[in-house]
Amino acid sequence: MEMIREYADWFYLIGAVLFILTLRGLSGPKTAIAGNRYGMIAMAIAVVTTFFVAENPVVWMIIGAMVLGAIVGIARARTVPMTQMPETVALMHSLVGLAAVLIAVAAIIHNNKLIELGPDLLAANGINFHEMSRVHLFELFVGCFVGAITFTASVFAYGKLAAKKWAKTISGAWVKPVQAIIFIAMLGFGVHFFLTGNMTSFWAMTGLALAFGWVWIAPVGGGDMPVVVSLLNSFSGWAAAGIGFTLENNMLIVAGSLVGSSGAILSYIMCKAMNRSIINVLFGGAMGGAAAPTAGAGEQVQRNHRSGSADDAGFLMSNADSVVIVPGYGMAQGRAQNAVKELANLLKEQGVTVRFAIHPVAGRMPGHMNVLLAEADVPYEDILEMDEINSDFPATDVVLVIGANDVVNPAAKDDPTSPIYGMPILEAHKARTIMVIKRSMATGYAGLDNDLFYNDKTMMIFGDAKKVVEDMTKAINGTGH
Repeated sequence: MEMIREYADWFYLIGAVLFILTLRGLSGPKTAIAGNRYGMIAMAIAVVTTFFVAENPVVWMIIGAMVLGAIVGIARARTVPMTQMPETVALMHSLVGLAAVLIAVAAIIHNNKLIELGPDLLAANGINFHEMSRVHLFELFVGCFVGAITFTASVFAYGKLAAKKWAKTISGAWVKPVQAIIFIAMLGFGVHFFLTGNMTSFWAMTGLALAFGWVWIAPVGGGDMPVVVSLLNSFSGWAAAGIGFTLENNMLIVAGSLVGSSGAILSYIMCKAMNRSIINVLFGGAMGGAAAPTAGAGEQVQRNHRSGSADDAGFLMSNADSVVIVPGYGMAQGRAQNAVKELANLLKEQGVTVRFAIHPVAGRMPGHMNVLLAEADVPYEDILEMDEINSDFPATDVVLVIGANDVVNPAAKDDPTSPIYGMPILEAHKARTIMVIKRSMATGYAGLDNDLFYNDKTMMIFGDAKKVVEDMTKAINGTGH
């Protein structure tokens, strides 16, 4: 124990280096497993070291919390389906924010209790005590309100991604003024707490921060949820870093800063992929609300589309030289990734070149499609990002779109009146033949109709993604019905 205390900074340094290697590993699918292992080792070092260097820890509470958390975490990891991974990630972010709030509250209450005891009594009991400085109050101020915002915002994001009834999108002219009033009031009480240490101001700031997190994310549309999840990941890191300063824990500062900065960079990359600013996503007109009107009042626009069967699709793909598969949330929802892998393998056996095209914001969280394809053991070299594959679409015989909508919508290129105009898309419309698997002609998460579905080269195949893909495989094998 004494050795651990003596060399604590060295252990923290090793852990920090391992966390950096974790991010490096997670930057690519081939090194992701090693990156995860580095992170596990780093976290174990951080927890054990902190446990032994803490002053007068309540051991049974710490061990009990760790065991309970491990049981819940392992159970969730073993049972969560891939379709629920986005909301699971959002829920985990909420716990980081809640931890930051609880630590700030505990630190302030502990400090105030020691002040009440008085310096003489503390000295008589051998307790060295120094009242919190302005710097510590500022750290608690920042860590607490960022953590509180992260907590309620992440809970709402979880509810929205999980389609919970209580996570309803709010809209109207009143939303932005209310957001501004709550935010300014929160900062006002926070500054007063920072200057005076007044507990009433602290509780008011915390309550307003919790309320702000909810009303801040509630207006954001479903199409922007990947950016929101990424940004909340960043916020959880900054909250942890702020509390790290309060606890004087270098490891927490480093780990929180790494998470915060990497989440912010990822949010920027995703916003760039959508041709939008982070301010526009969080405070502007959000995608995912009501669909844009396409006709006058009382008028309904009917558009013709061509539909086909899985047998037709199987025949076309088996006679193609090149096929590009564009996965979307429909693949996740239908849990079709393994069926898609089997289809791709069968086509390869027949001499067809098969590749996968991934849009940065496909699905409901950053890297959602990459995770699904990795789970199905799709070779990494077959998975190409948008910038790598777009120039190849004109020479592609068949594009198979599985449940994707907004990321292949030509309106982003052709329609200046479209809310997604200017957003970079996968240019599937340039392929020679286009096939789209969808349950219906319903709009995607951005609430917009897709011109691709009405293209003369497009064949719509309706049904559950997994069932349709399995039928395509049977048709190619010559066993279709």
